[in-house]
Amino acid sequence: MGQAIGDILPFAVVVAISPIPIIAMVLVLATPRAGANGPAFALGWIAGLSVLGAIVLVLTTGSATQDSGAPATWVNAIMLVFGVAFLVLAVRTWLGRPKAGQEAEMPKWMGTVDAFTAGRSLGAGVVLSALNPKNLVVTIAASLTIAEAGISDGQEVVALAVFVLIASLGVLALLGIYLVMGERAAPLLDGLKAWLAANNAAIMTVLLLVLGAKLIGDAIRGFAA
Repeated sequence: MGQAIGDILPFAVVVAISPIPIIAMVLVLATPRAGANGPAFALGWIAGLSVLGAIVLVLTTGSATQDSGAPATWVNAIMLVFGVAFLVLAVRTWLGRPKAGQEAEMPKWMGTVDAFTAGRSLGAGVVLSALNPKNLVVTIAASLTIAEAGISDGQEVVALAVFVLIASLGVLALLGIYLVMGERAAPLLDGLKAWLAANNAAIMTVLLLVLGAKLIGDAIRGFAA
């Protein structure tokens, strides 16, 4: 189990420090209903990752490894495809970054966050964690990594829980800051939002490059096993 947890740590960190979900959480905490919307968003985020990961494990456990214990060929193929896709996306993200002096363009739905209820905040958390294309692929890759480790069902649950916890640290840290500091946290959160928005392309390019290289390396190692 220890090796499985070590293998999924890079995936969890990539999800945890992705700028868009953190910016979304900052916006949610700036709403008039922040006391209810913040925890609802965090709950939706955790639920989305947990359910998606559990579905992948249920569908793939037992078929993700060969009799020799090596990853199944189809798992290696998926990892390779994911890795190449992340490298391509990294290049596109870098080339599409805002020009000097331009403001980064944020998703249009972020302009409606002020009107969010707790229910909509919960839904936003689910969408950003489990249905966002990047997080969807990363969570699938992490779950496949757990499934191919050949560990018991209970150990798989623990490994998935570790992934979800680490992947949620960015969102949970912001919620914790708000709960401790209240309205005094506004300047800190606003500053973080502005910095992440300005540096979103650079951060995501690095994360995607690292993740793409890891997935391709894992796939090559798996094919050679």
